[in-house]
Amino acid sequence: MGLRISARKVMSFTTEERGRPNTQDYRVFFKNSEGKYVSPFHDIPIYADEAQNIFHAVIEVPRWTSAKMEIATKDPLNPLKQDTKKGELRYVCNVFPHKGYIWNYGAIPQTWEDPHHKDDDTGCLGDNDPIDICDIGEKVCSRGEIIKIKVLGTLAMIDEGETDWKVIVINTEDPEASNFNNIDDVRRLKPGYLEATLDWFKMYKVPDGKPENQFAFNGEFKDRDFAIKTVKETHVFWKALISKKSESGELNCMNTCVSDSPYCCSTEDANAAVNAMSAFGEAGPIPSAADKWYYYNKT
Repeated sequence: MGLRISARKVMSFTTEERGRPNTQDYRVFFKNSEGKYVSPFHDIPIYADEAQNIFHAVIEVPRWTSAKMEIATKDPLNPLKQDTKKGELRYVCNVFPHKGYIWNYGAIPQTWEDPHHKDDDTGCLGDNDPIDICDIGEKVCSRGEIIKIKVLGTLAMIDEGETDWKVIVINTEDPEASNFNNIDDVRRLKPGYLEATLDWFKMYKVPDGKPENQFAFNGEFKDRDFAIKTVKETHVFWKALISKKSESGELNCMNTCVSDSPYCCSTEDANAAVNAMSAFGEAGPIPSAADKWYYYNKT
């Protein structure tokens, strides 16, 4: 679509916190190597190495933590913020034996699961978010870390009637990354991990009174080629979004690097959006309920 995305082969990003952690005003903004504020949704390139199908991923939730941090798709510059439910900060429930998230959880930038597009395989519309990833590498990443990933496969979760892909990936810097090239390698080298992943996504909303999540393909993981095709399709949807060829709805497409995008803003406007937020301050307390264990008798 002719989009010019200013990017270098070697890219580095830093984060800047605003507000008080563990409160509703907490935000994590992103800067590129030039010190310019960028959107993790729109400005960080999808590809780290397009020829090798190596992608970037934004880590929203480090492994073993439970604060449900996410790219704020409706806010200017899309910082990370903690999701809320009924006015309260959201922490994912610990459903035994799973403590917090069991992988580094995040999203691939410059992707969009189009809510106007009915997926041919799942028969459901997209969930209006970037595509999600579960990094199975050994390293516990930090919040807001940008990593390079190999795609290994995907799980098609149906969340309240919407397609919500969960792409299984491994950090390319993982010592064992060369041994992982497809979903069967995960099954062979990390036995039980895929079963635990399906279990986690099936159960994590049950303590909130919701039914088990459902899955396309009878909960089977699709392979690397299928997953890469799906990621690339969501990139095409994102291109239409950022070009104003698809309805954005409540999404905020403000960006600083997609030069052909009608949403591309000046450095001054980006600075103003960040400076409108509270200064970084002392963390608030984490509610004791965040450490509560739930036990579920699966049927």
